[in-house]
Amino acid sequence: MIQRLYINNYRCLENFELPISKRASSLLIGRNGTGKSTVGAALQVLQRIARGTNRVGDLVRTEDLTRGRSDVPIRFELEVLIHDEIYRYVLALELPQGFKEMRVAEERLSRGGVDIFARDTAQVTLSKTSSTDAQFIVDWHLVALPLIQERSESDPLFIFKNWLARMLILAPIPSQISGDSTGDTLMPDKECSNFGEWFTGLLAHSPAAYSTIDEFIRQVMPDFKDIKNPIIGKDSRSLSVQFEQDGASLNLAFEDLSDGEKCFFICAVVFASNEAYGPIFCFWDEPDNFISLEEAGQFAMALRRSFQSGGQLLVAAHNPEAIRQFSAENTFLLDRHSHMEPTRVKSLAEVTVNGNLVDALIRGDVEI
Repeated sequence: MIQRLYINNYRCLENFELPISKRASSLLIGRNGTGKSTVGAALQVLQRIARGTNRVGDLVRTEDLTRGRSDVPIRFELEVLIHDEIYRYVLALELPQGFKEMRVAEERLSRGGVDIFARDTAQVTLSKTSSTDAQFIVDWHLVALPLIQERSESDPLFIFKNWLARMLILAPIPSQISGDSTGDTLMPDKECSNFGEWFTGLLAHSPAAYSTIDEFIRQVMPDFKDIKNPIIGKDSRSLSVQFEQDGASLNLAFEDLSDGEKCFFICAVVFASNEAYGPIFCFWDEPDNFISLEEAGQFAMALRRSFQSGGQLLVAAHNPEAIRQFSAENTFLLDRHSHMEPTRVKSLAEVTVNGNLVDALIRGDVEI
């Protein structure tokens, strides 16, 4: 569970801290351009590092500096509670005068306040259990976290990287999801274009996860009977869905489902993943985007309930029915008056709202 997320000088986020500690689910609201998706983009930078992307130029661009300010580093600070231990990861990226590509100025990972490794520019110090620490040099344009080898699955470095890599940062584009796969993974991409690989990987990891998927889909699609993932060629699979009612049946290729129906299946796999290899952190940017108005509230509530017993959910939404499913204490308003100002954030419980929240949002009467 994320205890602290701090971001500075990254796009519209300056000295930005998101207070979601001890909250199983939280909601981000605000006008377009206030930074909701940017929070997800910052988290994705950290996720991509844990998944193996280590060149700074592949993670951030000079355009990501807030209003072009190169005198201050982009800074990410993440504190996570994993197995009752606090892991803290810090990454600062700078653009010295005359440089065209950003480089690492500082990087540090600690557990329980004790450094696992620390880095100052190119010099990396890897803490050992013996009296002598190991030191080595890393190219300034490479992030060290993916390069350091863990000794076992009980190594704190492995535990943190695995948790970070398996974060779900989602903004699905259903039209790009076919259900075909040539492999398996537990790490879906942001657009869920590799949904077939994710589904295959989840059931390979935990076959019992199918029951969770089946239970949720039957709630939202009463005529659902089965989802199959047969081998259709060498190392290839393709998802298909079977429906049945009153003795009649229908088989559809996954790609022929509607956009909203695909999102229901994504939601079901999120639930099953949290149970099978969680607890996980999930950021979902506008999960109600392709869901009908009458189903959006139920969809948001189902997401919240699935994380009550473990894991952590962060949602950015505009849909009034989705917003109504979150309390004021779990809703955070992001606001800025112009593109020249940084984003500010406050719990909705700290903001004065005149009348109904949804009506006030429509009128534009809610601001910090």
